[in-house]
Amino acid sequence: MNQFEIIAEPRDDVGKGASRRLRRAGKLPGVVYGSDRGVTAITLDQDDFMHKIEHEAFYSHILTLRIGKDMEKVVLKDLQRHPFKRQLLHIDLQRINENEMLTMRIPLHFTNESKCPGIKTGGGVASHVMTEIEIRCLPKDLPEFIEVDMSEVILGETIHLVDLKLPEGVENYALLHGGDPSQSIVTVHLPRVEKEEVEEEVPVEGALAAAPDAESAAGAEDKQDSDDRK
Repeated sequence: MNQFEIIAEPRDDVGKGASRRLRRAGKLPGVVYGSDRGVTAITLDQDDFMHKIEHEAFYSHILTLRIGKDMEKVVLKDLQRHPFKRQLLHIDLQRINENEMLTMRIPLHFTNESKCPGIKTGGGVASHVMTEIEIRCLPKDLPEFIEVDMSEVILGETIHLVDLKLPEGVENYALLHGGDPSQSIVTVHLPRVEKEEVEEEVPVEGALAAAPDAESAAGAEDKQDSDDRK
């Protein structure tokens, strides 16, 4: 299992202006909250954090947050990205309690996709409707991802939310709160073929009218030749 450590510093200067100054200095503003300990404003190294979030596992792992000599366990709850720059604007970290249920979004990993009958022999393609789900569990049961086994999926078949097999101790948050059990996760179907539009040739204006004139002219020439021979 991957281990991630985040090194941060506490900050007193808060607000939009302070956050902009931090980002210009290569820092990333954030907060850590939870476990009835209030909210602590922190700052991190922007580049270091950007490298960490390149790992998919970072989003679904218990992280170690180090602030000075203090260490605590947290999870990444939210991050704000710049709309077009490779830059983060702000992050939210949540402290965890080993005895309290945790709600997290976890990625879905689709296995045996190319081997399923619907694709291998049926010539179909897979459409992924969902790529992550929200789960609820104790921190010790937090999975890195949820596996979606497609080995038996045939052409025209859909795997639904209720079909997902979760590890022991992990609950489907959507189903716990009235979500639609028939929500599609992935479907195997035939590729959609776009119909080519056949353009009809449009006669050039005057072309039809020119044809009779040409025939008339030819007839007149034939008549003239006949008269000349007489």
